[in-house]
Amino acid sequence: MATRSHASSLQISRETRERFVAATEALIEPVAHAIGERLVALASQTGNARDMQENRDGFLAFQAHGADWVAHTRGAWRKALASSSSGGSSSNSLRLELIGDEVVETNILSSRLAQAIQDKASFELNDLRLRVQHLEGTHELDAKDVLKPEAFAKVLVDQWLASGLSRGLWIKIQDQMQTHMVDALVNAYKDANAYLISRNVMPEIDLKSFVRRTGSVSSGAAALGGSFAASHASGSASMGISAQQQGPRGGYALPAGSFAPAAIGVGMGRGGAAVTSGDVMGATGGSPLLVARQRAQGVLLNLKRFVTARIGGDISQHRPAAGGVVGGPAGVAGAPAFAAAIADAEVAYQAAASQYIVGDEATAVLQATVDLRRRSAELKKKAPTTADKATVEIVALMFQAILAEERIPFSARVWFARLQMPVLRVAIAEPEFFGTLQHPARMLIDRMGSCVMGFDAAAISGSALEGEIRRVVQVIEQYPETGQRVFKLVFDEFVAFLNKYLTQSDTAQKVMSVAQQVEQKETMAIQYTIELRKMLNDMPVREEIREFLFKVWAEVLAIAALRYGPQDEQTVMLKRSASDLVWAASAKPNRNDRTRVIQDLPKLLQRLRQGMTLLGIVGDTQEQHIKTIGATLSDAFMSKTEAIPQAKIEAMAKRLANLEDFVSDEGTMDVPLDAASIELLLGVDAASIEVVPDTGTKVGEDMLAWAHELQVGNWFMLDHNDRVSQVQFVWRSERKQLHLFASSDGRSFLIQVGRLASYLQAGLLVPAEEETLTVRATREALAKLDANPERLLN
Repeated sequence: MATRSHASSLQISRETRERFVAATEALIEPVAHAIGERLVALASQTGNARDMQENRDGFLAFQAHGADWVAHTRGAWRKALASSSSGGSSSNSLRLELIGDEVVETNILSSRLAQAIQDKASFELNDLRLRVQHLEGTHELDAKDVLKPEAFAKVLVDQWLASGLSRGLWIKIQDQMQTHMVDALVNAYKDANAYLISRNVMPEIDLKSFVRRTGSVSSGAAALGGSFAASHASGSASMGISAQQQGPRGGYALPAGSFAPAAIGVGMGRGGAAVTSGDVMGATGGSPLLVARQRAQGVLLNLKRFVTARIGGDISQHRPAAGGVVGGPAGVAGAPAFAAAIADAEVAYQAAASQYIVGDEATAVLQATVDLRRRSAELKKKAPTTADKATVEIVALMFQAILAEERIPFSARVWFARLQMPVLRVAIAEPEFFGTLQHPARMLIDRMGSCVMGFDAAAISGSALEGEIRRVVQVIEQYPETGQRVFKLVFDEFVAFLNKYLTQSDTAQKVMSVAQQVEQKETMAIQYTIELRKMLNDMPVREEIREFLFKVWAEVLAIAALRYGPQDEQTVMLKRSASDLVWAASAKPNRNDRTRVIQDLPKLLQRLRQGMTLLGIVGDTQEQHIKTIGATLSDAFMSKTEAIPQAKIEAMAKRLANLEDFVSDEGTMDVPLDAASIELLLGVDAASIEVVPDTGTKVGEDMLAWAHELQVGNWFMLDHNDRVSQVQFVWRSERKQLHLFASSDGRSFLIQVGRLASYLQAGLLVPAEEETLTVRATREALAKLDANPERLLN
């Protein structure tokens, strides 16, 4: 590719912005029209007198000022373009100033709209950002760049208020605004990317070349982070997202498909106070799965740095125990007296916990929290080292967060709380618990948490799932000396339990059975076709017969093998029909051969009809196939070409009879799927199964990897056909081609792997939980420690 001059590059980026602003400016008037219709509908509603009056006032206000809003917005948007084109200044320094309530409220309104755009257009927006940065030789777009969603959103809101319209009225119509605005903006971003690609600007984006790291922290970030930032200024190895992406409970809302994490922070505490790490690692690449993992690992890294700055050592590495022994056997906690104290605290809490199951849950949670806090304080006094004191405090804060997690039904929370002492023991003996997300104790708690947080209390109480959690905890309590080994054992057992528990309903069993057989049938059909092609490769067979065998008869053989068995009499007969058809359609210069064809033809056509009927090909479609075959056989009578040797026909028949010996079980190819094929296969009604087949849309390997790594039992929000459902991932087929999700209202969604990856990429399937339970608990523990550092060793 020829090197482009800097002036030429700037011209292309300027034209890109001009085209984008023109496209988005064209949206303003249609949106205003939709808002007007919405306000008319609201004004026509009857009900509460006050609401009726407010609706009428809103309608009249928009009638009076709506045109002004359109005009002012267009003007301000064009002015924003001029500012971007002239290379407005971009300051990354942090300014600390008092902000009025009205400004905050206005920013909230524009941020909501900007986030809706960001969520839907994350892929296109990120690609556009990278291409423009490449053209301009910059590391980030200006804060007020028109290409940023927040720029357009801010213009819309600011001009709304400047035109005399109220914030309250905006809130009434903001859903209407998003409905008519977001998809159109996504298309505008797509068009901008298409334009840049047409100008040969990064047709293919290599994300690895855009990763950048920095070991410094800006003075503003350090000032904002306070003591926490000061203790973490040694480098960076974590990823996160911007403040606009923080979730409502202090987690991070991870827009599926987002590639653009910005500054890493520990996050938001339950009270909403920002905790800033001061570490910055700019990264512009990575799938949402990778981003989430790196963000979670960043929480552990920040915890390590926080503690290291205060105790002078790395809490996540093996350290000398009391008496000078490094590490020590699993389950041995520091000094014997300390180990005994942990054991006593565990027994005492087990005895006390039984009473929490009965009575007022809020009181019981408070009692449990106070009890665990008191026992932790006593253990800290007996801890032989500062590292042990810190470990006790961190684990206690983590389990406080878990115990306070209202999305975990209370009956399950009681058993989660009983894991505090076993986890403390393993965290002291195996401090890598704080350094890796793959520690079996973390994995177990996260997996159990991801399952129970989707159920209501009534569904959990007394269920087999609650019983399994109880069993898991009791097994861990019985083997305190085994360290992480017992956690690994019960984790594997819990996963095996889930695979049975989540699919025990009749509906799930039926869907699984059908889905598995559909997958087997389609995989066999594809590979039967491959084998038939090999067999006919060097045979003079007419194209019409080849087409019929590859596209129809391979399917017939697959469904027969699945329904009756590969060596059943009917299946064998249909296999033989394939070789008979090949012979009948070959040249027949010999009179005896022609006589034989005439004699055998009625039976052959009957078998062909029988096979097509088995496949669901009936009526006119079947007659058309028979007509084509008949015409081909007639031509064979007139052909003067060489006939296919009988030995080849017999060899083909023998290979067909043992076709399964040549079929691979790889299952890596695409599997066609639809409701009709399910009903045909087993004759069942597929009404309760929402079949979501592949559409051929190309998805990245990272998205397919994400689809393959989804864990059974996890909950998701599924947006399918404009209906959002909370669903649980309950089953994956053996070949990983089909995935079953179950909703609480009894519906089942059978999703093919390619479509599943597309849904993940488009944000139509989003994890219900932004973080795993232990990562969120660690982050909340760190937020408390940052606010009150003295408590770590007190």
